Amino acid sequence: MPTKILFVQGDITEMAVDAIVNAANTDLTMDTGVAGAVRRKTGDIIQQECERLAPIRLGAAVVTSGASLKAHFVIHAATLHPGEKATPESLRLATHASLMRAEEKTIRSLAFPALGAGAAGLSPEVCAPIMLNVLVSHIKMRTSLEKVYFVLFDDSALKVFEEAYQQLTAHPVARAPG
Repeated sequence: MPTKILFVQGDITEMAVDAIVNAANTDLTMDTGVAGAVRRKTGDIIQQECERLAPIRLGAAVVTSGASLKAHFVIHAATLHPGEKATPESLRLATHASLMRAEEKTIRSLAFPALGAGAAGLSPEVCAPIMLNVLVSHIKMRTSLEKVYFVLFDDSALKVFEEAYQQLTAHPVARAPG
C-alpha cells in the first residue's frame, strides 16, 4: 500500500499519530517553536529524556517517549546548533534522519512540522521542496510509513507545502480532516 502524504493546518502537539517530529537544536533544549509547545504540554518529562541523549550531531535525530501527548513518540531532528540558523543541508539531513528513526520504530503514522522554518531561519518556500523531496525518495523503498502528515501552523505555509507537493509529484493534494 503506498504511503499517503497529507497536509493539515493545526497544532502538531495535538496529532494522534505514532510519532511527531520536533524541530530541535543539537543540545536538544526545548525552548521555542514546536519544542517549546511540546514542553508546555508535557512538562519536563521529554526535556529530561532529551538531556540524557544530548548533545547530538547536526542533521541527526533521536527518539523520546511522547509522554502525555497523543503521539507515542517524539523524534527530535537537529536542524541547527544553538544560537545559529538552519541550512538547507541540515534540513535535508535532519529530515532523512527522522525518517530513519521512524523506520527503526516501525512507525506507521508520522507528523512533520516545517522543520527549519520560523525561528530556525528558513522560509516555508525553502523547507517544503527539501522535505518533500527527501520524503518522496524515502517512500519509494520499502517503508513502515502508511501516513505522513505535514502539520503547518498557518494557511500560507500550508499552501506553500501543498504547491511544492503538486510541483514535485503532479498528484492532487490530500488534506487531512480537521
